[in-house]
Amino acid sequence: MNWFTLDLTIFAGSVLAGLVGALTGLGGGVIIIPMLALALGIDIRYAIGASLVSVIATSSGAAAAYVKEGFTNIRIGMFLEMATTVGALLGAGLAGLLPTNIIAIIFGCVLVYSTWLTLHPVGPQSLAAKPDRLATKLRMDSSYPDQGVEQQYHVQRVPQGFAVMSVAGALSGLLGIGSGAVKVLAMDTVMRIPFKVSTTTSNFMIGVTAAASAGIYLNRGYIDPGLTFPVMLGVLAGAWLGTKVLVRARTKSLRLLFAIVILVLGLEMIYKGLTKGL
Repeated sequence: MNWFTLDLTIFAGSVLAGLVGALTGLGGGVIIIPMLALALGIDIRYAIGASLVSVIATSSGAAAAYVKEGFTNIRIGMFLEMATTVGALLGAGLAGLLPTNIIAIIFGCVLVYSTWLTLHPVGPQSLAAKPDRLATKLRMDSSYPDQGVEQQYHVQRVPQGFAVMSVAGALSGLLGIGSGAVKVLAMDTVMRIPFKVSTTTSNFMIGVTAAASAGIYLNRGYIDPGLTFPVMLGVLAGAWLGTKVLVRARTKSLRLLFAIVILVLGLEMIYKGLTKGL
């Protein structure tokens, strides 16, 4: 295909990635990387570089809207970013040492495991849980609007969540996905934060995490402006649409969408990595 058709295809796929990323807290990278690497045959490291820039765009496009709507917990996001930023720098340094097919297999395994965790949620008891001493000291407990009603929630197991976020940051730097899947699961499953709050807070955080590792990819020459530009524009458009949809969406539907997307892409990346198709 010619360059115009290629850019149009990348832009359309990126709009979809931005929409799904904003709805699920994934940041769009889990769709962009397989789309570029599997469907279009682009080197996975350049795909990761474009994804990191698009993740920053997604965070910028969606985070402000979610904060305004009252979903995002800024105190949690800023606290956990200390863990993810350090992890992202370590992961980005490791990325240059691993073969592309190994990176693809790691990526796929993370997504498949994330699917299982997503389909086995903690349940509504998280809303009524007793206050955690550390979370109370850090003033993390808050509320969010749900079907017109303000729901209170209490954050649990802060140290465990902080540890998982360090792993999420390392995966972000290594895989270029913003580690939204792991961040959402850490907040939802480990820290007992409601799913809508987890996804929106993840969107708030992923831009900072991605920026920490994007500089390393830029220094290594893996960020191509010609590839990154249509990806970034498409993701921004999709993220804006996602903010309009999430306010009215049901949590169960978001979980199902999240699980389907990451399972299909995870299995595809594992297959391509094992067969050295990347």
